[in-house]
Amino acid sequence: MPRPAPRPTSAGPRPLDGVLVVALEQAVAAPYCSSRLADAGARVIKIERREGDFARGYDQAVHGESSYWVWINRGKESIALDVKDAQDLALLERLVARADVFIQNLAPGAAERLGLGSAGLRKRHPRLVTCDISGYGEDGRLQGLKAYDLLVQAESGLVSVSGAPGEWGRIGVSLCDINAGLNALIGIQQALMQRERTGEGSAVKVSLFGSAAELMAVPYLQARYGGKAPERVGLKHPTIAPYGAFTCADGRELVISIQNEREWGDFCRVVLRRPELLQDPRCASPAARVAHRAFVDGVVAEVFVQHGSEAIVQRLTEAQTAFGRLNSVHDLIEHAQLRTRPMPVNGHSVQVPAPPWRVPWEDECFAEAPVLDAHGAAIRDEFKATGNP
Repeated sequence: MPRPAPRPTSAGPRPLDGVLVVALEQAVAAPYCSSRLADAGARVIKIERREGDFARGYDQAVHGESSYWVWINRGKESIALDVKDAQDLALLERLVARADVFIQNLAPGAAERLGLGSAGLRKRHPRLVTCDISGYGEDGRLQGLKAYDLLVQAESGLVSVSGAPGEWGRIGVSLCDINAGLNALIGIQQALMQRERTGEGSAVKVSLFGSAAELMAVPYLQARYGGKAPERVGLKHPTIAPYGAFTCADGRELVISIQNEREWGDFCRVVLRRPELLQDPRCASPAARVAHRAFVDGVVAEVFVQHGSEAIVQRLTEAQTAFGRLNSVHDLIEHAQLRTRPMPVNGHSVQVPAPPWRVPWEDECFAEAPVLDAHGAAIRDEFKATGNP
C-alpha cells in the first residue's frame, strides 16, 4: 500500500507523517480528535455531506467562517460525498481500504447500515485502527439516543456540581465533546503504537457520556462512598476554605486557594496579618474552616476590601499563596501567558490559541481549514476504481 506523502513543514519530521486518517465526522468530538492527528503530521481526509459539516454554520465570527470550524478543522482535506449514493460509498470504501485510521461519529447504527461497522472493516483490513465516537456507547437503554454536549452535561451530572446555587447552567464550553475527542486521540495513538508491536489494528470506542462520567469520578466517589455529593458553591470549593473570589478596594476580584496548613499559616501571617487566627478553633483544621466558612470568608473579605488589588497581589506573592485574577474573555485575549499561532482564514491571518503541549515538530503557523470539497476532484482521481478486486 503506498503511503501518503508527508505534508511539508518548517519544523522537520513529525510523529504521524505518512499516516492516513479518513474521518467521516461532523460537529466537535471527532473533528477535534482528527485535527490533533493532523497537527502531528497525519494526512486527514474529511468526509463531509454535500451541504457540509453543520459546524460550518454555527457562527460567522472569524472573517465569515465559524469559530468552531476554524478551531478544529485545520490542516485537513475535504471531500463532499453522499454516502447513500453507491458510487460515493464505493469511493469511501476505497479510501478506508488504504487508511491507517478510520474515525466516525455518525448517528447510532448509521455506520453499520452503510457497511462501515468497525468489526467488519477490521476483518477486511486487519491493520486498520477504527474509532467510533458515540453519545452513550454501544449498550444500555440510552445507546440509540442522539447526544449533544449540553445533553450529556445534564445526563452525566456535570451541571449538578458546577456553577453557583440557584438556576442550573451549562458549562460555558463544549467540555463533553472536547474530552471525548481527547480520549479518542489517546486511544488512537495507543492503537497505532500497539499495531507497531502486533501488526494488527484495534477498535477504539469512545462515548461522550463515558468521558463525562470519568470527569465526575471525584463527586461520584464522594457520593457513593462518603454519602454526600458536593453542592454547587460557585467559585468556592466544597471541601476547602478559604477558596474562591474576593473583591479588592479597586473592585478587582482575585481568586485564592489554600491547600494545606503551611499555606494557611503563611496566608494568615503575611496576607491577612491576623496570626491570632492560627489559634482560633474555627480555623484549626481544613474541616473546621469549611464548617465555619462564613466566618473565615468574612475575615478574608474584610482584609481584601481594604486594599487595592496590586497591594493584595504583593502580599499573596510574598506568602506564596496561589491566586488568580477573575478574568473575562477579553482579558484572555490580552493575557501575557496566552500562546497563539497564526492561521490563514479567507485571506486574513488570525491568531488561534496554540495547543497546550509544546513539541519540537510544531509549525509556526496552523494550516488552513478547507473549503467544502476543496480536495474532492484530486481525491476522486487518486482513489479512483482500478478494476482490481
